[in-house]
Amino acid sequence: MQRITLLGLLTIVFIITSCNDSNKTDNSISSEAFLIHNGNIINVNDGSIMKNKAILIDSGMIKVIGEYASLKSMIHPQNEIDVDEKFIIPGLWDMHIHLEGQDLVEDNLALLPVFVAYGITTVRDMASDLGEQVLTWREDIANDKILGPQIFTAGRKLEGINSIWKGDLEIANEKELSQMLDKLEAYNVDLVKITENTLSGPLFLKSVQEAKKRGFKVSGHIPIDLTIEEVVKAGFTSIEHASYLLRLGSDEKRIVEKLKSGDITKSEANEYYSANFDQDTAILAYQNLSKSNIAITPTLIGGKQLAYLDEDNHSQDEFLNYLTNRFTANYQWRIDRMANDTPDQKQSRKSRYELIAKQLPFIQEAGIKILAGSDAAALNTYVYPALSLHQELGLFQEAGLEPLQILQSATINGAELMGELKTKGTIEANKEADMVILNSNPLLNVEATQDIYAVVNDGQYLNRKKLDSILSKAKQKKVNLDNQRY
Repeated sequence: MQRITLLGLLTIVFIITSCNDSNKTDNSISSEAFLIHNGNIINVNDGSIMKNKAILIDSGMIKVIGEYASLKSMIHPQNEIDVDEKFIIPGLWDMHIHLEGQDLVEDNLALLPVFVAYGITTVRDMASDLGEQVLTWREDIANDKILGPQIFTAGRKLEGINSIWKGDLEIANEKELSQMLDKLEAYNVDLVKITENTLSGPLFLKSVQEAKKRGFKVSGHIPIDLTIEEVVKAGFTSIEHASYLLRLGSDEKRIVEKLKSGDITKSEANEYYSANFDQDTAILAYQNLSKSNIAITPTLIGGKQLAYLDEDNHSQDEFLNYLTNRFTANYQWRIDRMANDTPDQKQSRKSRYELIAKQLPFIQEAGIKILAGSDAAALNTYVYPALSLHQELGLFQEAGLEPLQILQSATINGAELMGELKTKGTIEANKEADMVILNSNPLLNVEATQDIYAVVNDGQYLNRKKLDSILSKAKQKKVNLDNQRY
């Protein structure tokens, strides 16, 4: 009988033990691998919880999910992390931010680690005057040169001539459109963003079609002289801001026709939409819209902050400790614009916000994918980077969405939209190791996402002490920048 060596016996035991794990994967484990165990993993697909599981992480990837007893032998004992029955969710995605401001490069750079400290491991930058700089940050983060969330970016947005937006790519005809799409293609952007400040409806529609032909995902606003249906059919991937969906509570097609014929002005069209919203009409339109696979990023928090500015001036907000004076100086233009509002105007703004928020359960029920996005940006008053995503999730809950639906909007929905669901968005073997470990169950109350025990960002484990250190450094950077400038 052939002898079995000790090494051979250990190998057999190892193989048998490993096969007990349903998420078995490659057994080549480095000395840097670590094991998070005694955690409750939330499956954001269906809301089920895998209790007391262990997650083996190595080289930025989830290698195995299984039982602690069968996985502990694969790593050094010093690399074990007992999370004491905490709840583990995928890293959060903020699907609408702006890293902007030519004079705010250092300010934005200092805030990138703050996103991670708040459990946001992926962001979608929706274009700005810092387009090229953001592209550089995207690569620096991917190559572990700086700490920050993974970035998907539109670079610079497409617009019409003499728009209000700084640093956009302005076009007047199809030739210029082609040239600007060539530029975006050379940049290797992740999507194309199109807005409608001065871009005419026909050229806007052509821009969507041409960007789509080149294989881009296309997101943005909806021009007043086009219907939502026209833009979606042309190839839109997502509509940014739920306020546009209020048009679906009226006969949008008829209003657009009257606008094009000159019977009404843009201002009159907007007034009509606001004054004649019918919920049943909107619900039917949502159901029809859901057949197109379009997604919607509501961005409620910006409207909420402005609508209730008369009740909270935000002067005592703790997050201001992370933002430079130069950054927050950008808030003033909206504050000044609203300074002389009448009581009726203030109430109208609140009513409009509440009507938009009220639409979320109807949109969800219709089957339209909702994307969690904050619209955090220097130009968006009191919409704070990182924190505002959590506030947005809280507003989703107030509006009537279930916690699981909200978690999906900030995890798998974004990953699916960006074509990344095979490697991101859930906690599974062979996916990237981005996750947030929470002290309480977010399926009971989504505000639990703000009670963070630890974060795993691109395979790096950051405990509460490290997260606090990141935040402390961000506060000090704010002070240093302010002192250098004034």
